[in-house]
Amino acid sequence: MTERLKLAVITTSVRDGRFGPVVTEWFTDQADHHGGFDVTTIDLAEVDLPHELPAAPPLFEPHPVRPAGMAEFTRVIGEADAIVLVVPEYNRGYPSSIKAAIDWHFTEWAGKAIGFVGYSGGSGGLLAIEGLRQVFNELDAHTVREYVSFPRYYLLFDENGKLHAPEEPAAAAATMLDRVHWWASALTAARSVPTVV
Repeated sequence: MTERLKLAVITTSVRDGRFGPVVTEWFTDQADHHGGFDVTTIDLAEVDLPHELPAAPPLFEPHPVRPAGMAEFTRVIGEADAIVLVVPEYNRGYPSSIKAAIDWHFTEWAGKAIGFVGYSGGSGGLLAIEGLRQVFNELDAHTVREYVSFPRYYLLFDENGKLHAPEEPAAAAATMLDRVHWWASALTAARSVPTVV
């Protein structure tokens, strides 16, 4: 039987009229169907994320005074074994909301498996994903190679948020979730080993 791990799925867009919650709902269904995870969803539109950061970075001060409205987000990502970001692409990059969420934390990301579900016009969010891979590498997190991408997402989903042709995205999600689970299992075990400096 597959070991059940804690997976946090984050809707990163806070833009008015955003499509992110539709993609998150679809992916959460895939993760539930996978059977290897206890899934928690987080919507950054509901998190207090000021862009003014503490004077000392979380690398040096792991528990800065954070807004009360950030507490649940901090708890969920801290307890998660793995994290999947549902991310759009804005101007060839990722939303500032997820960068603020990342920068308010450090140890909560370290040693975690990170996956991505991207969506946008032409590229399907791939440029946003590539930018975030660099950021998470600096945080000592592991981003899995596999991903799910929805180029021209507005043509792929119907008015009820259902995919017109769900087979290929579902297969991509299953493959990514398998890899996220494998890496999260390995990294969870590795985090119990004291770090040698």
